[in-house]
Amino acid sequence: MPSRPIHHVINDRKFVCVSIDMPVRDVTRLMLQHNESAALVTEHGVLTGIFTERDATFRVLAAGLDADLTPVGAVLTHNPQTIGEHHPFGHALHMMYEGGFRHLPVVAPDGRPVGIVTARDALGLDATAFGEELIRREEITVIL
Repeated sequence: MPSRPIHHVINDRKFVCVSIDMPVRDVTRLMLQHNESAALVTEHGVLTGIFTERDATFRVLAAGLDADLTPVGAVLTHNPQTIGEHHPFGHALHMMYEGGFRHLPVVAPDGRPVGIVTARDALGLDATAFGEELIRREEITVIL
């Protein structure tokens, strides 16, 4: 499964993508509506950064900023590592592990965001492998 291309993993899944000048409160409301822990931030349609729930907590709330007045561009992570949609999913997992982050923007060659890979996607692999192992054990039990 880690050899599957990323576009099979993200599978045209919806993601939150916002403009760099959108207020933080509006961005977090969109993240809540879509049950997402990150938003991809663009400027003129090209990825410029990523805004995560950690950014909201540490860069906005802990800093005492006004979420209604603070543009997301002031508190996002600029120039995040990205990956193309045809790379293997395992490469994305390796990048997230090595970089110590849980979200990896997927971009087209022109820099336009096409999705996001998250640590949550790796849980799907574990669940699939676990299910396959259970089936194997049941088959062995029937044989014995």
